[in-house]
Amino acid sequence: MENFRKVHSEEAPVGSGDEGGGPGSGPFADLAPGAVHMRVKEGSKIRNLLAFATASMAQPATRTIVFSGCGRATTKTVTCAEILKRRLAGLHQVTRLRYRSVREVWQSLPPEPTAGQKPGEPAASLSVLKNVPSLAILLSKDSLDPRQPGYQPPNPHPGPSSQPAASTSKRSLGEPAAGEGSAKRSQPEPGAAEEDQTA
Repeated sequence: MENFRKVHSEEAPVGSGDEGGGPGSGPFADLAPGAVHMRVKEGSKIRNLLAFATASMAQPATRTIVFSGCGRATTKTVTCAEILKRRLAGLHQVTRLRYRSVREVWQSLPPEPTAGQKPGEPAASLSVLKNVPSLAILLSKDSLDPRQPGYQPPNPHPGPSSQPAASTSKRSLGEPAAGEGSAKRSQPEPGAAEEDQTA
């Protein structure tokens, strides 16, 4: 593929199966109309996503929010959901994993001009259909059915865990902590100074 460049990619149309009936249908078909849907992209900034999500969930009318991402954005999707769960305690979670079909169109790069070649030849194109993992995380203020697959109850102890710092554990072993002058001054040995003077 080194002689091709990607022109564009688009989501392939979804058939009528477990995936839903069209490109707009998601894994959570029975959501309330006021639900917020955050589509996480590979280049999205987490602070921007979380600022909007936190402001939306602070409103009493907003009861649910969905973070969804596919491909390389799945890790960023999980990060956004976990940070929001730490900021807002008592959120119920349902996670759904599926695959989405993405069609990529690649076009060949123009070759180096050679003798006898016509300059106006059209470039060859290539269409590739890929199945990429897609993740959708539903966070709800209201209680959800715990029997459905992918359900996680709210964390009973929200907030960051209080783990002892690494410098504290080193200090208990007799090693100095960082910033306490652990580096020793190098001093010349007594015999080395006398040799320098005689030379």
